[in-house]
Amino acid sequence: MKMKMVPSLSLFPRTLSVFPGNPRYSACTKSRAPWLLIRACSTSNSNYAGVALEESVNSTTTKVRLDTWISSRIDGISRARVQSTIKSGLVTVNGRIIDKVSHKLKSGDKVSCTISELQPLKAQPQDIPLDILYEDDHLLVVNKPPHMVVHPAPGNATGTLVNAILHHCCLPVASFPIMEIPSDEDDVSQGEISSYSADDTYLEPSFSGLTEASIRPGIVHRLDKGTSGLLVVAKDEHSHAHLSEQFKQRTVQRVYISLTCGVPFPALGRVNIPISRDLNNRIRMAAVVGSGKCGKTRHAASRFRVIEILAGGGCALVEWRLETGRTHQIRAHAKYLGIPLLGDEVYGGTKSLALDRLQQKNSSNLPGKLLQLISNLERPCLHALTLGFMHPHTRKQVHFSCLPPVDFAEVLSVLRSVNTEKIMNMEEVYN
Repeated sequence: MKMKMVPSLSLFPRTLSVFPGNPRYSACTKSRAPWLLIRACSTSNSNYAGVALEESVNSTTTKVRLDTWISSRIDGISRARVQSTIKSGLVTVNGRIIDKVSHKLKSGDKVSCTISELQPLKAQPQDIPLDILYEDDHLLVVNKPPHMVVHPAPGNATGTLVNAILHHCCLPVASFPIMEIPSDEDDVSQGEISSYSADDTYLEPSFSGLTEASIRPGIVHRLDKGTSGLLVVAKDEHSHAHLSEQFKQRTVQRVYISLTCGVPFPALGRVNIPISRDLNNRIRMAAVVGSGKCGKTRHAASRFRVIEILAGGGCALVEWRLETGRTHQIRAHAKYLGIPLLGDEVYGGTKSLALDRLQQKNSSNLPGKLLQLISNLERPCLHALTLGFMHPHTRKQVHFSCLPPVDFAEVLSVLRSVNTEKIMNMEEVYN
């Protein structure tokens, strides 16, 4: 049996058609709590707590930030962890405590530091509405709204998907080691958590390496705060392991749609450009060509095709399918193609760029409503449209689709009212 939820295709109306036997909310709601991944105590020091560094800045080193220099001297540690250590007063330069992360070091400075203990965050159950497309005893599929963070993190301790799931499944308070919960602002190294996807991070299970036991609900992958769409959550260990392996083997079917500033040329293609942390902006990734100066690069490949050319070519509705999955992969590859996502200020999809391209392609005045909608955008127009995987217990292929949220749909509708040229049929996108 193949479960499938397919939206109506005309202008993304706010209705869903569901195949019989697949209720939007199953009767098992709250009948079984999601599996809590228990990470056993370990005598290893792989969480860096207590690691000491005492070293002089090399004479060949030019002036560099304190947090950057320490990060470069301790392999695998994240910038966020180093910054926390500095702010805790555990770093001295030439015998003087320095708590400013951007302090500039010069040649010959003697730096001493001890990495701080990992302080867990507490996640309280919160009564936050969840848009659940499917739920049974083993998993649930959620339509995450834009602006919701998946995991608690410094600055986002409440209002997250995890808080909502704890309440939905009647779970107690959960503890989260900070290093296990990357946010879009954190510099999380690959040694600390495995980033699997573009705008969708795969969380690889691990049962060692922490000095304290910790728990988290069985979320298998992550969407960025600004990205809307489908996520699957495991309710038991078997389901978590099985789903994690599917993400690892890249057999999970995922389709994203986006609104872009401009139209890619050609209208269909493949981007095979490695991605690295942008050295000029630590919250941004960059598509890296050649062997220029950059951080650690990882292979990344994305396939794209234009669904519609909008407003005379000022924007486009673009489908993305991922061969690999890297942090911000779609956003970085879209920027590389010269078509940053509409509303993506971090990757160049600024309001001014969007309006400039729209005005260049449209000699007549643009609708005032369109200008207002673009000016009010507060996130990249990126949506995880479909999600397909093998059910870990029935071993049947299941497939889910969900409509983009109101902000995305409204902008798309007004862009279509200016001008539209369909390149492909939307039915193809859902398959």
